[in-house]
Amino acid sequence: MDRSWISNPDRLSAEYENGVGEFVTFVRGSLDVQGLTKCPCNRCMNREVHHIDSVRYHLLIYGFLNDYIHWTEHGKQSNPQVPLGSPIQDTPPCMNEQDEEMAKALRDAAGHVYDIGSSSDLLSDMCPPAEQARYDKLFEELHNPLYDDCMKFSALTFIVKLMNVKFLYKWSDQLFVALLKLLHEALPVGNRCPRSYYETRKLLYDVGLGYEHIDVCKHDCTLFYNKHKDDDVCPICGVSHYVWKKIPHKRLRYFPITPRLKRLYSSKHTARVMR
Repeated sequence: MDRSWISNPDRLSAEYENGVGEFVTFVRGSLDVQGLTKCPCNRCMNREVHHIDSVRYHLLIYGFLNDYIHWTEHGKQSNPQVPLGSPIQDTPPCMNEQDEEMAKALRDAAGHVYDIGSSSDLLSDMCPPAEQARYDKLFEELHNPLYDDCMKFSALTFIVKLMNVKFLYKWSDQLFVALLKLLHEALPVGNRCPRSYYETRKLLYDVGLGYEHIDVCKHDCTLFYNKHKDDDVCPICGVSHYVWKKIPHKRLRYFPITPRLKRLYSSKHTARVMR
């Protein structure tokens, strides 16, 4: 049985993902009654015991032990013996149908360029290291429950839904921050609910939902952008840039097109319609 996928550094490749699926199928025959087994990811190193679904996600996020080729700790006759003091996750990770869809979208955005014709050679088939680290963090947030034993929300899906409600009902930033503080106090200790609007916005920026503010002339003559960014008056009509101090008359939200095009071309769900 070919297990060369174990040393594949690209954990988002089809070869690696299929290999993890092969390992999970192999291990299911030796699970205990709780569905627990040792985790051979680079973080747990067969020293910690988790539910098989958690093991799968650990392998996708942290990678497989390169020298663990024979799977002796997961043989058909073996039973995972839990070392004293070893952490155990006796319930599956917080992944529902919506989480699975979000995970697929993240894998798409961080993954490969699909064959869509001549334009595919314009893109790299892998994310830059910094961007890959960003997606690794998002995957971790997606697989972490909102709080211990929470089976309905991951930290990421909770934040996305909360922000959706904020914009749907036009909550002010102050109201939203007050709600975050209340939720953080009401939820169990150690919960992953953000404490500030800044933390929430930063996570959504990593997802790719960020935008830039650009000041606009009172009479829509010009954008205070690039060389005009720090101008005190409009170069066209001469009206003051600001109403008072550094408060502009108007401000627009600019959603940069380049990262959005990259997302569209890197996802198999949208790449083909971008021809």
